[in-house]
Amino acid sequence: MKHKQVMSNALSGAAVVIIMGITTTVATATEPCDDFGECKVVIELNTTDGDVGFHFLVDGDNLVKIEGINPDGKKFFKADAKKELREQFMTETFVESAEPLCFDPAGDDDEDNDDEDFVTLEEFLERWSPGTYKFKGKADEGEKLKGETELTHEIPAAPVDLEFDGSVISWAVADEGLGDLGECADYDELAELVSEGVLPVHPDDVEVAAWEVVFEPDVEAEDDASPEEFAAAEALGKLKFTIRLSGDVNEFPPPLAVTVPAKYLASLPDDTPAKIEVGAIGADDNASFTEEVDICVNETVAGCEFEDDDDDDDEE
Repeated sequence: MKHKQVMSNALSGAAVVIIMGITTTVATATEPCDDFGECKVVIELNTTDGDVGFHFLVDGDNLVKIEGINPDGKKFFKADAKKELREQFMTETFVESAEPLCFDPAGDDDEDNDDEDFVTLEEFLERWSPGTYKFKGKADEGEKLKGETELTHEIPAAPVDLEFDGSVISWAVADEGLGDLGECADYDELAELVSEGVLPVHPDDVEVAAWEVVFEPDVEAEDDASPEEFAAAEALGKLKFTIRLSGDVNEFPPPLAVTVPAKYLASLPDDTPAKIEVGAIGADDNASFTEEVDICVNETVAGCEFEDDDDDDDEE
């Protein structure tokens, strides 16, 4: 869901992009990946919006060609450098698939999404089989590179009880026997997928190797906005606070919470709509994210304008 506000006041001062991050390396790519510097294939779900995607990364020096091959030996990706890029070469390549809904939208109460593409979790897992994914490459002087990494279907349950009190983001692990993947599948549906052999283990039983926490403005310009307002909204949307923390309870014990730097929050304009995302990252980097929206930062009397507010006005 997109939340809209034209942030023309963001142009009143110098445009500054702030990306704040502290990373504890817990779950990482296959590194090195044979002849490549690194490679990785992962599954990522937004369990709140109910969408699912396949992501991969491959990194090497002076590449002019990259191919990805699935466990069945079929090519699923190919990139050839042409013209200017052929002269300067490719290095790290990161690709995100489209992220269709992971449920049939005809079965929910939202009529606006009935025409959206969807793939059920079971169909998605059958599409992206677990196993060895191979990468092949060709460098500028004709050298051939190869490497491989593993995709698993071990997906941790989604974080629950996300809250933001104005400075602290907090969340929790679902109680035993209640862990699920939100809109993509509830506990019982996941248990059925395990019994059918589609999932190797219930997400409720998958250990969290790391937590990823994101705080970001949730803005976009109105359709009739000026070029300056589009630029302002785009620049504001890049002002993110991101942190990755160990999932080891001995290193990062409960309560699970992170303080968002006051200096970062103060850098945002008045009445900035924002959202938070917390991801449970498994040992193989598969991730389940939960999000909380409709957060108003530096709220004034005018307040934030959310998309839901616009919908309510249309109905009156």
